[in-house]
Amino acid sequence: MKFFKEFRKQEILLLLYRIFLAYFFYQIARFLFWYFNRDLIKIDSLQDYFSLSFHGIAFDTTAILYVNALFILLSIIPVIVNTKKNYQKFLFWLYFITNGIAYAMNFGDIVYFRFSQMRLTSAALQVAQHENNIFKVFTSSIAQNPFVIIWFVLLMALWIFLYKKIKVQENKPDRLVPYFLWSTITLCLIAVLAVGGIRGDFKHSTRPINLVDANRFAKLPSQGNMVLNSTFSFFRTLNTNNFKEVHFVDEKFIEENIHPYKLYERRVEDKPNIVIFIVESFGREYSGAFNRDKNIKDYVSYTPFIDSLADQSLIFPNTFANGRQSIHGMSSVLAGIPSLTDAFTSSPYSNQKIQSIVSVCNEMGYDTSFYHGAPNGSMGFLGFGNILGFKHYFGKTEYNNDNDFDGMWAIWDEPFLQYFAKNTGKKQPFMATVFTASSHHPFKIPEKYNGKFKKGKNPMHEPIQYTDYAIKKYFETAKKQPWFKNTIFVFTGDHTNEVFYPEYEKIMNRFAVPLIFYSPNPEYHLKGVNPEFAQQIDIYPTLADLIGYNKKIRSWGRSLVNENQETPIIANSDGAVEQFIIGNYIYRFDGKEIVGVFEKTDLGLEKNLLDHLKNKPEVQKGMLIAKAWYQDYMDRVINRKLY
Repeated sequence: MKFFKEFRKQEILLLLYRIFLAYFFYQIARFLFWYFNRDLIKIDSLQDYFSLSFHGIAFDTTAILYVNALFILLSIIPVIVNTKKNYQKFLFWLYFITNGIAYAMNFGDIVYFRFSQMRLTSAALQVAQHENNIFKVFTSSIAQNPFVIIWFVLLMALWIFLYKKIKVQENKPDRLVPYFLWSTITLCLIAVLAVGGIRGDFKHSTRPINLVDANRFAKLPSQGNMVLNSTFSFFRTLNTNNFKEVHFVDEKFIEENIHPYKLYERRVEDKPNIVIFIVESFGREYSGAFNRDKNIKDYVSYTPFIDSLADQSLIFPNTFANGRQSIHGMSSVLAGIPSLTDAFTSSPYSNQKIQSIVSVCNEMGYDTSFYHGAPNGSMGFLGFGNILGFKHYFGKTEYNNDNDFDGMWAIWDEPFLQYFAKNTGKKQPFMATVFTASSHHPFKIPEKYNGKFKKGKNPMHEPIQYTDYAIKKYFETAKKQPWFKNTIFVFTGDHTNEVFYPEYEKIMNRFAVPLIFYSPNPEYHLKGVNPEFAQQIDIYPTLADLIGYNKKIRSWGRSLVNENQETPIIANSDGAVEQFIIGNYIYRFDGKEIVGVFEKTDLGLEKNLLDHLKNKPEVQKGMLIAKAWYQDYMDRVINRKLY
């Protein structure tokens, strides 16, 4: 039993107590933040308040672990003198200097939120570096809002009092081997827990929680700020904000060449239902209907049903994604907001009112819903869906049958799409979006289908066939539903995945996704092949046009079915620079200058013609349009003009 004697129970319990104090005071700060901003953050009941506060614990955990990482390490690291008075005094100062600074952010936000209507982020540093009166602003803010400093001082005093209330008793280990062994085990366990705490959970299917995830638990977008804390939002956005206002052209040039607002005047008597399929990792390479004129040697299609559907649809075989990840696809397809070097959805500006096909449909009386078979909140979809205003969210929780879970990401596509087909249409007109999940790493299909599909040339070819089959089975069920005939179906991919053919290894073709508009109702005239360049952000204005929304919409895309066709401006980013296809050329832009000009057909960006073409009038105009587009994007995102 002497071996267990060296287990540092006293020190571990004291550490847990000190960390618990941080949780306790963060909840008090959350209450004060809400109380002084309760006119901006509407909460209907005590139950809603406690629900938001409870879900805020995950974000508090990340913040507390960020701030206290060194304190936790030094509290547990076996240096023998941990319990000595001077060492504990050092820990005291380390704890309160770091926590005091971090805690103060939440009190500053009580005032700051009223002006920004978003939690403190690293974007504040961008503002501060261009100002020389920050100290004056700070002191005047305190003078105008003395309650902030009073509450902060009182709570810090209480925190210090409670910290000192329980002290560690000095203890020197008798046996060093078990002392170091127990300490090592404890450190390893704490490290594992810390990783999960900083990420937000231990699930493989979710990325580390971000600002947008706070809206998973909110009924209104503003309530997401209640779930967050300012320490989390600040640290999570450090070194990630490339959103900066720029000025290259005047507003008149933007209005004449970018056309940030569109107006369509189509008259529609019977509002069509809308079903949007965002198919996981659905690269254009996989589908034969989109490669008939590409002259790819030994080409094989892996989507027989999609190919047959395309023959009855309006398709765009030169469509590009506007982002690189699933959440980018959601913002591009539904809200017409592409992701540039930094993703909009993980930016400090994602939590704002956004006009989208969701808000348009809500305004027109549609029942709107989003379906994704992964654990609720996966990929940030639930949070961003709440920002967009979906009335309903259906995920793994609502599906409520883990027997159909693939063990990694989500419910298998076939059963989930059957659920989707049967659960929609209870109220019409409706707009329903489904985000599939099975065509993804680890590239598996249900065991019962082993041997049914071709293995293909790369790991994606088998699961994309399974998803294609699941969509086929979906249509077999959907055709029996009373809403089917008066429905417009849209199919695209969120982004691309594994490629095989050299044509799709080209830089621009790493964004190559399919785009299909299908309706069994011939009145919508959705038939044919349109070779013009298109992009995901065209889907929102196209649908707004088709359903007869006759008010202005904010969109960098364009309706693909309107008689008055505009020149497309295709926009995306490779993560380092922005890319635009305008007219006959592809432009690469680093946020300040055009760094490359390529022929429109040079999708591999192999020959930079900037030096040869920079004096050509068309190229000069194209370079200016690219900069103007970027200027308008930054202005609208930063200044909250996305509605």
